[in-house]
Amino acid sequence: MSQAAIKLYRHPLSGHAHRVELLLALLELPTELVFVDLAKGAHKQADFLAINPFGQVPVIDDNGTLVSDSNAILVYLAKTYGNGRWLPEEPLAAARVQRWLSVAAGQVAYGPAAARLITVFGASFNADEVITRAHALLKVMDGELARSPFLAGDAPSIADVSNYAYIAHAPEGNVSLEDYPNVRAWLQRIEALPGFVPMQRTAAGLQAN
Repeated sequence: MSQAAIKLYRHPLSGHAHRVELLLALLELPTELVFVDLAKGAHKQADFLAINPFGQVPVIDDNGTLVSDSNAILVYLAKTYGNGRWLPEEPLAAARVQRWLSVAAGQVAYGPAAARLITVFGASFNADEVITRAHALLKVMDGELARSPFLAGDAPSIADVSNYAYIAHAPEGNVSLEDYPNVRAWLQRIEALPGFVPMQRTAAGLQAN
């Protein structure tokens, strides 16, 4: 019996939603993309709040199983469909992945993701502060990627999927990747994975020219 399409409620400019879209593509799972119009507040309407009370994208509906929060969805998909490839069972390897999921929810969210929210969505963060935070993160990330091809080791995992979009699109938030050759090489390795799908780019920040 063929796998029923997984519904992904998303916005094309959301890096959080792209994490899920990317893993679904890498896992070759049939997917139905459901557009949520954030600009019109669709994510705060009663019908959407019924599937995610936090009023955020992404949400997946896997044949009646609803899962929200991008990193939680990555864990669910990896455990359900990944055959151990995207989220290892071995304790230390699993911890290495979890560490980078925490970075994605912390330093990435409050650094490069926040910087991009200013230019793309008009958010009211302090640009100097979040750009400084982004470069502090990128410096650490570049150092770690000097020692391994992927964030959690020698093979790609949901650690990479979770961190990819906001790092790849950091220039849209005026965060240059020029000084981080290992990060740039890592982005190219992700983009070379079979099934990779990009996130829509915007002409903002350093991408405006």
